[in-house]
This record gives sequence, C-alpha cells and structure tokens, in this order.
Amino acid sequence: MTATPVMQVPTRPARASRVPLAAAGRLLRLELRRNVMLWMLPIVVALFWLITYRPAIAYPPMWNVRAMTMQTSALAVFVPTVVGAAAWLGSREARYGMTDLLSGASRSRWACQLATWAATTCWALVAYLGCVAVLYVVTARQGAWGGPLWWPAAVGAASLPAFSALGFAAGALRPSRFTAPLVAVAAFLALELTAQFIHGDDSPWQVSPLVAGPWEIGPDQGVATFYPYLPDLPIVQLMFLAGLTTALLGVLGLPAGSGGRWLRRSAAALTTAGLLAAITATALAGTGRLDPHGMIAIPALHNPANDRPVPYTPVCSDTPIPVCLHPAYTIHLPTVTAALEPVLSELAGLPGAPARINQTAAIYQQESGNRVSISRAGTAMSGTPPTLHILLPIQLGRSVATDELTTVLQADTAHDILNSVIGGRKRETTDAQQAVAEAILKTSTLSPGTPTAAAAQRFAALPPAARHAWLTQHVAALRAGQITLAELP
Repeated sequence: MTATPVMQVPTRPARASRVPLAAAGRLLRLELRRNVMLWMLPIVVALFWLITYRPAIAYPPMWNVRAMTMQTSALAVFVPTVVGAAAWLGSREARYGMTDLLSGASRSRWACQLATWAATTCWALVAYLGCVAVLYVVTARQGAWGGPLWWPAAVGAASLPAFSALGFAAGALRPSRFTAPLVAVAAFLALELTAQFIHGDDSPWQVSPLVAGPWEIGPDQGVATFYPYLPDLPIVQLMFLAGLTTALLGVLGLPAGSGGRWLRRSAAALTTAGLLAAITATALAGTGRLDPHGMIAIPALHNPANDRPVPYTPVCSDTPIPVCLHPAYTIHLPTVTAALEPVLSELAGLPGAPARINQTAAIYQQESGNRVSISRAGTAMSGTPPTLHILLPIQLGRSVATDELTTVLQADTAHDILNSVIGGRKRETTDAQQAVAEAILKTSTLSPGTPTAAAAQRFAALPPAARHAWLTQHVAALRAGQITLAELP
C-alpha cells in the first residue's frame, strides 16, 4: 500500500498594499498620451508670446526686470489654462458615469486621480520651462550683465502644480460641464484680486506668486542690480505653494470611495500638513519689510550676507569728465554721454569740479500708505579727487523710453551736476547762478527781458575758452553766492 502524495494547493499571493512603481509609470504614460493639456500647449505658447515675451523683451536686457516681469505676467497665461484643463479632467469620471465602475478597480481611485493630475502638471511644466528658456536665452544673447535669476522662474514653476491641483480638486468634488470654465475664470480673478489687497511691505498677501518684489514699485531697474536678489520672499512663496498643493491633493483622498481606511488617514495627514505649511508661509510674508535695496526681507529667513553689494567693474565714457555706469546699464552709456557731454566740457578742470561721475545705488524707503521713496545712497560728492555720485532717471521708478532719456538727463541730471560746481539748489539759487546755469545748459526757463535773462544771454555769447577762463577764476565766489549779475562778463 503506497501513500498518496499530498497535493499542494497553490495559494494566491497577497495583493500588494501599494501600487508598484512599474504600474504607476504605465498609468502615468497612459495619462500623458490622452491628457487634454497636451492639446492646449499651442494656445499656451501663443499667449505667452503675446502677453509675456513681447512686453518683457521691450525692456532693456536686464535679468532683474525681465525675470520679475515674467513671473507676474506668465501666471496670467498659465493659471486659467492649467486650472481649466485640470478641472475638466477631474470631472471626467463623473461626466462619463464611471465613478462606480472605477471604485472596484485594483488601484485606488486616489492613485488614478494622482496620475491624471501628475500628467496635467507635467505638460504644463514642459510648456512653462520651454517658454522661460526661450526668454532667458534671448536675454543672455543680448548681453545682459550678470547671471539669470532663477528664483522668479522657480516660483512660477511651483505655481503650476498648485493650480493644477486646485482645478482637479474642484472638478472631482463638483463635477459638471460648467466646472472647468467657471473655476478657470474664478482662479484668474482671485489671483489678480489678491494683488489689490497688498498695502505696505508687511502685507501677508505678498505670499501670492504674482509678487516678484515690492508690489508698489513694479519692474524697477535698480532692484537686484547693485545688490543680490533676495530669496526671502520666493522661499516663503515656495513654501506656500508646496503646502497648497499638498493640501489639495490630500483633499482628493478624503472621500470614502477614494480608497481604504489607511489611505484616507494618510490623505487627512497630508491635508493637515499642507494647510499648516500654507498658513505658516502666509504669516511669514506678513513679517516682511522693504530693505534699503528695494527687496522684501523676511527677518526669520534673511541672510545678512545678501546685504553686501555685488562687485562689478564700471563702464566709463571718454569725456572730459568720465561718466561711469554699472555694467547692467551699458546700453544707456551712449545716451548718457551725449546728453551730459556739453556740461562736462564746460566744467572740466574747474576748482571744485568732479574728476569723475559715478552712478550709485538707490535707497528705498517705505512711506505711509502704499508709497515708496527712492533717493541716492550716501553723499553727492566724496573722495579726493572728488567723485560725484548720481542716480539716472530710470533708477527713480520712472518709465522713460530711450528716446526720452536724453531730455530727462538734460533737464535733471545735467542741472544737478552743474549745481554741484557753481552752487544753487532750487529756491536757494542766486540770480548770477541762474544766469550761468541758463547759459551753460542752453535752456530758456527765464522770463525774456529780465536782468537775469539778459545776463545769461551775455554770458552764453562768450567764446567757450573765455567762459571757461572766467569760471576758473570766479567759480568759488559764484558757488558762495558772492557774484552779482553786473559782475558777469
């Protein structure tokens, strides 16, 4: 009698508690191929060119102005598009009547939703990074001084997962054919309206990704040129966007049909952590202050090393009194030289005249309300031989076109240079100082027929050599206010 062998009944391996990476990758590839965001890319690129690229490229080739402008305007292009596409995909299951069918699938509903969200975000990031790369490459080829600013680009990139999650959550929780357009418009309007609540440098609304610097200043050429671009506010914005993304993705896993109990608990933990991060970032933004160099500093995150000026070698003109500008302003040197050269020729070699004119950094100070004052840093004249420090009109927050810069330089900067030599400050100017200034600047601000206007015409009629010789002998007395109109030749 032989023993009958016992047959081993094969047992079914326990189902893995989590989605294998290979299966998740296949699901992501499937979502990438059929994602509606792929078909939106040509529209996004065209809008970026129209709304962001063209206005940015109209500015001088300066990294700070173009990068900060791009951060603000690019979101106006991507936010409604990404939110609308994500909301449409988030409501796809309900619109097709597949919610109950997918609840019995091997993968949790939450995992499938995350794959769809990730595919939408990937296509949005591809479009965004490609557009930013084009703008940065063009700026670099135009000879922008220094290196690219990556913080504004990073904030813009981090905004896309957050707004994609916002749209997807809205579509999944309130599925409808009208959800996508309504949420897209609402997200765009809400983002733009947040900027209207920014008042002062300590506003928590600065956590908005639209803000690349002090909102009341706008695209200022003096910000992040002489001093580094502060990462304080971008770090807070990245914290806020990461927290918002985490919280919204966690919300998708909270409904009972999203998965098992452990999955819903994990989703609740993610939602709580994300909300805490977003609230902390908003509170930090409310502690901001406008630093003297025109950036928002967050005390808890500020690195004192960023308060040191960026070293540079100035570019100087070949004029009787050299005019030296920051290399970021090299494009303006011919205009500045042509506008100031007549005054520099008159003043060169005079006692008390500067041996060199240097462009200096501006000082920014927050005032009451939402105003910011911009002034020159340090004294006007310093050193031996003396160096005159000036601010260009475009450093004072003025939007001056290149063809208008000459007029503004002759009216303001040339007058300031002349006053530093012959004396006179607006209401304290003597008649003789007014007459000499009128003659040298070749302006016509004096009333015709007055003694001062007659003295100015008389002095302007002198040969340049004779005028220069007289100024050499009498400029000290003229500066002290001891010369009368009758003493002018």
